[in-house]
Amino acid sequence: MRSITSIVIVLISLLALIPAQARVNDASAVDAIKQLEQEMGDALVAGDVGRLSKVYADDFATVSSGKIITKETLLTDFKSFHDKLEWFENGPMDVQVYGNVAVASATVKEKRSQDGKDTSGEFVWMDLLEKRDGQWVVVRSAGARLK
Repeated sequence: MRSITSIVIVLISLLALIPAQARVNDASAVDAIKQLEQEMGDALVAGDVGRLSKVYADDFATVSSGKIITKETLLTDFKSFHDKLEWFENGPMDVQVYGNVAVASATVKEKRSQDGKDTSGEFVWMDLLEKRDGQWVVVRSAGARLK
């Protein structure tokens, strides 16, 4: 229960980073972000570190098992197969766009292993994205196990 509370606090904190702008119903931005999220998952399955390097902002960070994970750590883990995503299936995705900042969230079912240990399950995730140099990139991320 304590870890779920911590995740909820992190997710709420992510929302505080959104500028005080009205939500923009930009269908092309929503579609681009949904496509980016799918491509990110596909790149994780393929171990395509080059593509992942473009998806994640240089200042990307997330929290996992009480540790801050940076872009460098994430890419290293996938290069070394320390973390391996075999397949995934996102549930319906919600994307809210606020100018050059957006929040995407969904559930996901994954077959995954970390250090050879099966860590598969169903999760909920939320990404904070920013449009930089004309491209959407993931700057922060949070998730929690559902099952």
